[in-house]
Amino acid sequence: MAQTILIVEDEPDLLSTLEYNLQREGFETRAATSGEEALRLAEHEPRPDLVLLDVMLPDLSGTEVCRRLRHKDPLRRIPVIMLTARGEEIDRVIGFEAGADDYVVKPFSVRELLLRVRAVLRRAVRTDETLTEETVFGRLKLDPSAHRCCVDDDEIVLTALEFRLLSTFLVRRGRVQSRETLLNDVWGIEADITTRTVDTHVKRLREKLGEAGAYVETLRGVGYRFRSRPDDVLRTSEGEAA
Repeated sequence: MAQTILIVEDEPDLLSTLEYNLQREGFETRAATSGEEALRLAEHEPRPDLVLLDVMLPDLSGTEVCRRLRHKDPLRRIPVIMLTARGEEIDRVIGFEAGADDYVVKPFSVRELLLRVRAVLRRAVRTDETLTEETVFGRLKLDPSAHRCCVDDDEIVLTALEFRLLSTFLVRRGRVQSRETLLNDVWGIEADITTRTVDTHVKRLREKLGEAGAYVETLRGVGYRFRSRPDDVLRTSEGEAA
């Protein structure tokens, strides 16, 4: 069965171009020219396998549409690629914080966009080294099926990107993760952002996790490592105190 792409774009010429090229590549397409229409079409069965989402829309911003998708249980796992004319790093960070899986700056080549679409779709269905069931690690509990994270039974609201980052850390606990590795495996190799963005997201993730954020170690000049055992944090604290 062909995968379905929901295209959200209010420029008629670009919308037609995207529809034509995606259909030629074997995808089914749906089209929306506003944020509200996009949210309605995302609910229709079969639900889209991916959303191409313009940031500048006549009613809701693409960022707001992405946030709303991420707060609906049936829709929160649908990959989103944002399309925008604004390419500054802060704009990319805002897009990723809203839950986008990738960020493509206009003008772009259709070939590049198709490569990114396929890369994001591959990443979305990849099952190796991803959590498939509820996992408890000390004070932390992660439930991928419900997209829920709890610390001491208090739910922590994470963006899709933060959830994927934490899931990757947890599955690879005890193993060093360089910033480049995290960019490739969490953001996707096509994501054109700097390694400073990894540091920013890890910092925000730790802040949200509170004391459980200590499970993520910083290895200066190397990257990050999620502790092998929950009580490693206690041992480290005792060693520092001594």
